[in-house]
Amino acid sequence: MVAAKLFLSIFAVIFVAELPDKTALSALVLATRHRALPVLLGAAAALAIQSAVAVLAGSLLSLLPPRVVHVGSGALFLVSAIIMWVKHEDQVTAADEKAEARFGSVLWMSFSMVFLAEWGDLTQIATAGFAARTRQPLLVFCASTAALWAVSALAVVIGNHAGRLLDPKLTKRIAAVLFALIGIALVTGLV
Repeated sequence: MVAAKLFLSIFAVIFVAELPDKTALSALVLATRHRALPVLLGAAAALAIQSAVAVLAGSLLSLLPPRVVHVGSGALFLVSAIIMWVKHEDQVTAADEKAEARFGSVLWMSFSMVFLAEWGDLTQIATAGFAARTRQPLLVFCASTAALWAVSALAVVIGNHAGRLLDPKLTKRIAAVLFALIGIALVTGLV
């Protein structure tokens, strides 16, 4: 009974903290442009690894230089925003379309973006804190990973449906602006 209550408490905290997060936004934006399954699987794998890192690191995670991580992640988002904004639909070649549609390339892109975005994140630090405080690493890992997966699944479903309803050029422009805003926030230290 105590373990179930602890699981639900950790799940709730991580779920709520992840909802407005850049990681969920990344999954949402990627799902507007790509098939849902590889985006979800890539995000889920990245989040599971990041939860494991947080649990294993425990309180030592706070020793990582968060500023360097934020600037690196921010630069990645800014470069992605520029590429999305500049690349016009008429410039897309048949080879680009095939690469874009390939399951593995979308999975890898989703994994990479979410993996980098999650480093030093509030939910990762909270997971480390829960692991250090409760001394129940498996329970903390399961609860935090389940919460992160739930938010990612929600973001992917919403993004996938929005991507079908919106004009692809408009979706790409919105995604570019959102990625640029996240990048600027990370580089300037606003998040």
